[in-house]
Amino acid sequence: MPRILLLFAVLASAACARSNSATEPSVRLIPAPKLVMPHEVDCNSPAFKVDGMLYLFNSAGHPFRSSGRSISEMGAAQRCGYDNKTAGGRWIEAVWPDETGRIYGWYHFEPTGIVPGTTLTAPKIGAVRSDDKGLTWHDLGIVLEARPGTLKPQAQNGYFAGGHGDFSVMLDPSRQWLCFFYGNYAGDLSEQGVAVARMRWSDRNAPAGKVLKWHRGSFSEAGLGGRLTPVFPTAVAWERADCDSFWGPSVHWNTHLNCYVMLLNRARGKGWVQEGIYVSFSADLHDPLSWTAPRKILNGGQWYPQVMGLGTGENCTDKLAGRVARFFMKGVSEYEIIFSRQDAATQPSGR
Repeated sequence: MPRILLLFAVLASAACARSNSATEPSVRLIPAPKLVMPHEVDCNSPAFKVDGMLYLFNSAGHPFRSSGRSISEMGAAQRCGYDNKTAGGRWIEAVWPDETGRIYGWYHFEPTGIVPGTTLTAPKIGAVRSDDKGLTWHDLGIVLEARPGTLKPQAQNGYFAGGHGDFSVMLDPSRQWLCFFYGNYAGDLSEQGVAVARMRWSDRNAPAGKVLKWHRGSFSEAGLGGRLTPVFPTAVAWERADCDSFWGPSVHWNTHLNCYVMLLNRARGKGWVQEGIYVSFSADLHDPLSWTAPRKILNGGQWYPQVMGLGTGENCTDKLAGRVARFFMKGVSEYEIIFSRQDAATQPSGR
């Protein structure tokens, strides 16, 4: 990482509006002692806090769990188990506990043999459940899948011929809805990009067929095979060697800004060359149009940007952070991320 990027600021449009404003939140990165997650990272690394312990999941085709009082005090990683087998890897990218301590998770699945003779795949998003804090998982099935007939076997991006994946999941403040923020690599250019879907929290034990995708102004299309309208559309189609698109959204509620924050990768070119890392803001999970236009906070960098809250309190996961948090890329943190606001406080909304 270029060391000239030791200290900088970026302005983002104010939450709830895509226009510029004099009351924009700001973000800056400040160098900090290097901190490395306990296991190899190839996706978002979700975490949850229960009984004073932080549980963290790192995946690179298969999940590993570690635990500790805070992100700087994690123990050794343990290999997680599933109750079934699949022809392809499963990356745990989001987790949420319920009031009983049962843990719900969602995985990025890359089936093998999608395009014979190539390494291309087309990811899907599935759901799992655990009664031992994520050490073993019961597979609940696929919940988000691209439209039939959208596979592009000649794709030149180096990885995907279609599919949905590289995501995060937020539970709204009312604990009524789960909101999925994911990458769509399938279909026409107008369909590709970062998209949103949602499901009722009450459907978490039988989620297949319960997720609805955002399409043309409402959550109205089936999670399995339905159409979608991206929040951040792809500029140059994913199947091209010179692809240009945002992907890999990581979302958290920021208690200092009183809004949601999304970190994004931007790929430009075959092999998903990392052009930079971007930030966007919103005060309403249920209004995809409320997200501000992404603004760059780092040139280049690594895949999978995310925050982890500091300390040993509740603000110490990937889903909840305050004014200062740790900024990770691909499981490594060399910066703190500082959030500042000049706007009047808002409150999180849920429906």
